[in-house]
Amino acid sequence: MPHIFCIANQKGGVGKTTTTVNLAAGLAQVGQRVLIVDLDPQGNATMGSGVDKRTLANTVYDVLLEDVTIAEARQRSPKGGYDVLGANRDLAGAEIELVPLERRDRRLKTALEAVAAEYDFVLIDCPPSLSLLTLNGLTCAHGVIVPMQCEYFALEGLTDLVNTVKQVHANLNRDLQLIGLLRVMYDPRITLQQQVSDQLKAHFGDKVFNTVIPRNVRLAEAPSYGVPGVVFDPSSKGAQAFVAFAQEVVERVANKSLV
Repeated sequence: MPHIFCIANQKGGVGKTTTTVNLAAGLAQVGQRVLIVDLDPQGNATMGSGVDKRTLANTVYDVLLEDVTIAEARQRSPKGGYDVLGANRDLAGAEIELVPLERRDRRLKTALEAVAAEYDFVLIDCPPSLSLLTLNGLTCAHGVIVPMQCEYFALEGLTDLVNTVKQVHANLNRDLQLIGLLRVMYDPRITLQQQVSDQLKAHFGDKVFNTVIPRNVRLAEAPSYGVPGVVFDPSSKGAQAFVAFAQEVVERVANKSLV
């Protein structure tokens, strides 16, 4: 049974997709079998993995409508070393089409069961809103990894997300929990970021990952080449931080401090 983690934050522009793609590549580098599920209609995790969303015959949209299986729709990231269940603009229509269907919030869970034995980790890139797509991700996940910037408004968004996790845990998925907070785009020279980081550690304790992802130009450049930053420039500080983060996730799973 794979460890299924949603990468989620109800605030946009906080590095969810960057985290998903680079954690997947980092996990692949340390010998893990990984599947990314792109649940964002923008398809950025798909493109960032080197898979052209415009030429996909089947996507997560077709899987949610149960027209194809994950095995039929997935693609291999050419340089990332992991599989991708891609997304494109068609997925935006799934919001409306899923509403009248049975098991509308559990369709991804059912689809993943068929390929569970093939992966060690499944990473779900969620859109920045609580929608039927996000619910499909949260309903099948063991936990949520929250990438966040150490800024004041990020703390407000975090409160909303924690409440959402509690609601889904209570009503849809008893396995769901907050796995951890990942500090991203971090600049230790900025006093406010240090203060927010200290607040996070004081309030959430071990739920804050030890690894910190620095603000890094090479990570930002990598998606335009369709390559994870971990592969694009392995010597960059951002790439090294994500490999360290992947190792931390594997170690926490092995020590059962993650689900």
